[in-house]
Amino acid sequence: MQVRSDVRLADLTTLAVGGPAERLIEVETAAELVTAVRDADESGRPLLVLGGGSNLIAPDEGWPGDVVAVRSRGIERTGNSLTVQAGEDWDHLVGYTVEAGLAGMEALSGIPGSTGATPVQNVGAYGQEVAQTITEVHAYDRHEKTQRVLSPADCGFAYRDSRLKREPGRFVVLEVTFALHRGELSRPVGYAELARSLGIEVGETAPLAAVRDAVLALRRGKGMVWDPADPDSRSAGSFFTNPIVPAERAVEGCPSWPAGDGRVKLSAAWLVQHAGFGRGTRDGHVGTSSRHSLALTTEDGATAAELLAFAGRIVATVEERFGVTLDREPTAVRP
Repeated sequence: MQVRSDVRLADLTTLAVGGPAERLIEVETAAELVTAVRDADESGRPLLVLGGGSNLIAPDEGWPGDVVAVRSRGIERTGNSLTVQAGEDWDHLVGYTVEAGLAGMEALSGIPGSTGATPVQNVGAYGQEVAQTITEVHAYDRHEKTQRVLSPADCGFAYRDSRLKREPGRFVVLEVTFALHRGELSRPVGYAELARSLGIEVGETAPLAAVRDAVLALRRGKGMVWDPADPDSRSAGSFFTNPIVPAERAVEGCPSWPAGDGRVKLSAAWLVQHAGFGRGTRDGHVGTSSRHSLALTTEDGATAAELLAFAGRIVATVEERFGVTLDREPTAVRP
């Protein structure tokens, strides 16, 4: 393990906000990760576990304790099953599955961050989500002070949600096991925009590599592939989830999709745009992306407080105009 004290959280997150970390501890194995977490807990030091930093709004005052950066790597294959270390780069893993002829993750290409973070948020895009492929989450339970293997039922997956997210700080993901499908064709494409770009109908399949390339192109067009040279990628991707409401509360003109149990999922991007926060809306050092209104971006000099205040104005305006409450995707941490 390496311990440093000269690092700003802004340099470890894609939103590039956040003050200094009192102690940055970089771990390269699951065992080191458990040791670092136990040491912080036993000493009473505040603990922040950090993966790829792509879903985090770090505090301006910094972190007065241990920031454990998960750098573990490794993909172990058994048949069509992959057990992946928490620190493995997510898009690298997706690329691996496509090259290996394993279907089930291809539409999740280009999402920044680490593999260990994906079950927490139940990451999803373009008609796929990780809950469809996860069979086990190996985690350290800080409450019980022991390692556990969580089944999908234990994880309580829901739309962009899980038990791991609902019990913040309790579980530290060590590795994740996925079950995929062997073959050169994707799983049925369930997202209309992706199907159109592939020239197929929703529900049809396409070569894995073609789906990956199409998703990467779509995401780049929206500034949602991390690129230090692209100011529109200085974000956390989609800042708000698509709200799910009773069908009778659907907003006139807003695109919607069936969400089961008499509910519909509304387009958060449409709500944000029609609340007056279209692409490229700026307020100080923060604003909406010039290519996608659902992504909030920062410039040099931005603070977490400034970003959260801007996001709060969007939430308040959408609620006032449409009676719908937007929920934030990235996590804002406090010491």
